[in-house]
Amino acid sequence: MKLLIATTNPKKLHELQRLFANLPFELVSLSEVGITQDVEETGTTFKANAALKAHAYQQISGLLTLADDSGLAVDALGGQPGVYSARIFPGSDEDRYTHLLGLLKDVPDAERTARFVSVICLVAPDGQRQWFCEGVAEGLITRAPRGSFDFGYDPIFEVPALGQTYAEIAPEEKAVISHRARAAFKAAEVLDELACEYGLT
Repeated sequence: MKLLIATTNPKKLHELQRLFANLPFELVSLSEVGITQDVEETGTTFKANAALKAHAYQQISGLLTLADDSGLAVDALGGQPGVYSARIFPGSDEDRYTHLLGLLKDVPDAERTARFVSVICLVAPDGQRQWFCEGVAEGLITRAPRGSFDFGYDPIFEVPALGQTYAEIAPEEKAVISHRARAAFKAAEVLDELACEYGLT
């Protein structure tokens, strides 16, 4: 049975494929099933945007569909960039985190708290049922980027317990501790139940 991973971001797709590798589903991307339509993220919360994407792509594909919305919430900026993390400032990932560091240049270290949030929405093949799974990872915003495993704001998000940014942590380790991993572990429990329901185990 196919599970549609509704993202056009290759790094996010790879991360989710790795997290769900042991499930009895055939994971497919939007391009693999011939979907080229974009779904506008008009929601004001991660949950709303995840649901918009999951339901839209389920209706197009008729498949069990998973979509997530995630972003960085910085306390000193009132929770911004939040749902606008990927589009609050035009350009590359580096442009965006450089812009963010500029906004925080006068903020003391103790007040640079932030969290990554990921909300996954799963929609059944009939479109009638949905499940939400949320993952949160607390951290601090560094004063300069660090690390080579860069993806989004990873180079400036430090995990205090490790003293490393997301971009300094090997992908295999990040796949256990990240916000998306925490949401995905919860989603995997739902998918396990669905696998039993659909007779896949």
